[in-house]
Amino acid sequence: MIPVWDCTLGTLVACLDTTLRRIGGAPTYVLTDNAKTVTVEHIAGIPVRHPQMVAAGRHYGCQVVSCVPYDPESKGGAEATVRIAKADLVPTSANLPAAYDSFAELADACLTWCDAVNSRRHRATGQIPADRRDVERTTLHVLPIEPLALALGEERLVGSDRTISFNSVRYSTPPGYTGARVWCRVVGEELSITARTDSGDLSEIWRHQLSTPGVPQIIDEHYPDHPDGRSIHQPRLRPRSEAEIAFVGIGPGAGRWLKEAGPAGATCIRAKMARAFELATVLGNNKVDQALGLAATAGRFPLCQPWVRRPASSG
Repeated sequence: MIPVWDCTLGTLVACLDTTLRRIGGAPTYVLTDNAKTVTVEHIAGIPVRHPQMVAAGRHYGCQVVSCVPYDPESKGGAEATVRIAKADLVPTSANLPAAYDSFAELADACLTWCDAVNSRRHRATGQIPADRRDVERTTLHVLPIEPLALALGEERLVGSDRTISFNSVRYSTPPGYTGARVWCRVVGEELSITARTDSGDLSEIWRHQLSTPGVPQIIDEHYPDHPDGRSIHQPRLRPRSEAEIAFVGIGPGAGRWLKEAGPAGATCIRAKMARAFELATVLGNNKVDQALGLAATAGRFPLCQPWVRRPASSG
């Protein structure tokens, strides 16, 4: 029993994939109702299957068949499980179950319900369904390693800003997926984003709370290279002239000093760089580099001293 918000084709295939993997194999056929996602139409009483459902059955190694209208053996069998589950899970005045504060609580309740009914001895067969499943699993078809792409959701392309657009809402993705194709699927009140990892396997890389247009879901940890959430990259040191190369070559403290001095509006930067290089040739790079690093941390960028001309000596 899997609760969902909709009955779209992607959701149906996703539920089929989840069910078969919980069972541990694929039977010869699966029985479903005559929804438009399964049966496009009936011609002379013959159901015309949806092509993508046929592809799903071929992928999982089983045939997707639909029940016959007004037939108790097939129609009633397809609806009985839903009717029984609704009686135990849907809050009513009769069974008085607690209300669910979130969709996740409903999903957990469905899992608990499945464990309970599958561990209880069946009244007609006298066997426990979970034990019987272990026996029948040996006759099931082996499932493919990866689910059908349709079960993963709608395909999206991760932009240069590391976001994807789903229902006119921007959702961020972890680093390393820029330009990659991912799949998005609504799971309850969340958006599941699946991608192919570096190892080549399909894996869920993130889950967002569903949002509305105008309220993007951007996670700061998806942008570790953007300090404080800013999208402005810090400038990189690119020394070109001999003087610039010589100054940056003093050490990391010199580079830090230059990165801080520029935005701080320090004056006579080139003259100070030349003076620092002269001191480094006399005192050594380590001492000068340490002093420059401390000055950058403290924000000490003194103004240039005015040039004082000495008076001409008499005589």
